[in-house]
Amino acid sequence: MATDLGQYAAKGHGYLAFPKLEGEISPHMTFRGKKMLTWSLNNYLGLANHPEIRKVDAEAAAQWGLAAPMGSRMLTGQTDYHEEFERQVAEFMQKEKAFLMNFGYQGMVSIIQTLTDRKDVIVYDQLAHACIMDGMSMSMAKRFVYAHNDMAQLEDRLKKAQKITERSGGGILIITEGVFGMRGDLGQLDQVAELKEKYGARLLVDDAHGFGVMGATGIGTGEHFGVQDKIDVLFNTFAKSMAGFGAFVCGDAKVINYLAYNMRSQIYAKSLCLPMTIGAIKRLEMLRSMPELREKLWKIVRLLQEGLKERGFDIGTTQSPVTPVYLEGSDQEAVGVTCDLRENMGLFCSPVIYPVIERGLIMLRLIATAAHTEEDVARTLEAFEVVRGRIEQGVYKNPELSAIKLN
Repeated sequence: MATDLGQYAAKGHGYLAFPKLEGEISPHMTFRGKKMLTWSLNNYLGLANHPEIRKVDAEAAAQWGLAAPMGSRMLTGQTDYHEEFERQVAEFMQKEKAFLMNFGYQGMVSIIQTLTDRKDVIVYDQLAHACIMDGMSMSMAKRFVYAHNDMAQLEDRLKKAQKITERSGGGILIITEGVFGMRGDLGQLDQVAELKEKYGARLLVDDAHGFGVMGATGIGTGEHFGVQDKIDVLFNTFAKSMAGFGAFVCGDAKVINYLAYNMRSQIYAKSLCLPMTIGAIKRLEMLRSMPELREKLWKIVRLLQEGLKERGFDIGTTQSPVTPVYLEGSDQEAVGVTCDLRENMGLFCSPVIYPVIERGLIMLRLIATAAHTEEDVARTLEAFEVVRGRIEQGVYKNPELSAIKLN
């Protein structure tokens, strides 16, 4: 039986879990009545509250409401706007065809379930996102995991998968991510693509954290590595750089048509509402035509990450705006650090502890965005230096010393 994390709700609910950030979406919001500098929103390009986005969203909602179109895409939910977004995003992503989906997590689950059957083998990265894990749990394919970004082990798994598919007549699907959202490092797509071709596999990439951020034009991690054409099935959500909800999958027309006509989560669910669909077209336009948003994001990323490294902080191997800061400490100290940052320094970021990372480590996960300022970075660096000093002094080992209350 899975561990019931709900047993801890009485202590941390509303603070460590299910916190309420209030006010306009920005780096500066309110938490429990206090102004916070927040680093926990995936609003990479700062589009969530951009005036042009707000205007288009509002006008589309006023014209169409939130119900239109009614029904699934296959039955009564198809519109010119859905098709127009698909045309534009396929062109941008340098793929033959794209299909717009109503949700991201649900979309990835359905893609994996639809693409594979009992004859196939899936080979996936150890740190694959939960939506990938759930998708595989609904697939009848055999599966092998390889250690995170370990190409030697990936090849070993592919050799085993090839022996199975030679007997079964199935295929091999490699699944990895472009940017791993917890640690910020990149899937080694160039090396994965080489192995994919060597063993006759197909490659499915979840690039939720890379789309709009990575690559010379923001296409994503495939562009960053120069292997965009080697990715057979490419999946992206709107929940990050596009600051919305929904998703799309793109690739060869034959594959995308197969998915569109067979994904149960799309056939039997209402299509993406028109305000979000029209808003997605606008978001894509801005992502393509305003490189200054991406340039501003990376300026903040460099200031934050270089500032942390100069001060001796361990930020792992991140190559993306996701910035993990690793500190030594217990789970109790992680709570103390988190509360101290929020209550005494007005800084909101997300703590990560075992089993997501190794026991005895605390990860404070920062998400830099184009909406942050140099002053935000300077304030954060100063706060982290204070926190590190208090960890070294053992302040957080005694809850009474930190004078912090969760409730």
